[in-house]
Amino acid sequence: MNLFADLHIHSCLSPCGDNDMTPANILGMAVVKGLDAVAISDHNAARNLPTAQKFADAYGLLLVPAIEITTKEEVHMLGYFPDVDTAVDFGKMLKEHLPPKKNKPAFFGDQLVMDEDDNVIDTEDALLIGATDLSLEECAEKVRAVGGVPVPAHINRGNNGLLVNLGFMPPEPAFTTVEVWRDLPCPLEPLENKHVLHSSDAHYLGDIQEQVFSLRLPEKSVAALLNWMRSQQKTA
Repeated sequence: MNLFADLHIHSCLSPCGDNDMTPANILGMAVVKGLDAVAISDHNAARNLPTAQKFADAYGLLLVPAIEITTKEEVHMLGYFPDVDTAVDFGKMLKEHLPPKKNKPAFFGDQLVMDEDDNVIDTEDALLIGATDLSLEECAEKVRAVGGVPVPAHINRGNNGLLVNLGFMPPEPAFTTVEVWRDLPCPLEPLENKHVLHSSDAHYLGDIQEQVFSLRLPEKSVAALLNWMRSQQKTA
């Protein structure tokens, strides 16, 4: 089964996400753009995923529960989880590892939790844009311990990309999938025997990816996607 996917999208819970990035609007735009699967991956939190799941179910889309985790090294790592509840609980755990500082909406941006009618039902006061006190290895281990898959985000872009930040692909933790920013060059060696994701990292509705990246799975399910991510890419 061939699925068009965008597996890195920020909702209005992320302080850098536009306030129009509500779960309802994101899933609606995914339908307009012809996507089959999306991942909402907010910074260090997952509180908009329960509402997003309702729209995914209504539209027949595959929602892949995710969080973009900031490690102690300030590397961005995507955690993909088997279900929404696991992701939400993981976000609660991450909150305990964030700096004991409050978000400043006027400076960093709002952190909005939405219901299915686009009403703001809560605001997150933790500084989600901050780095956790967990190392890259610790974050990967914790994601795997709850049945998830850790994936370094946009490894070739920005100060938070793994290759830019560290300068190399570390042997541990051993990643089987990485995300590469399509519009920038990336060395081939760090990609050897790894699956590669190309996603939008959208913060605005118009930036959500169209049918430009697809993957083949035996079925349309989160379990099938996570199994694919865990497997080692075979090279010719």
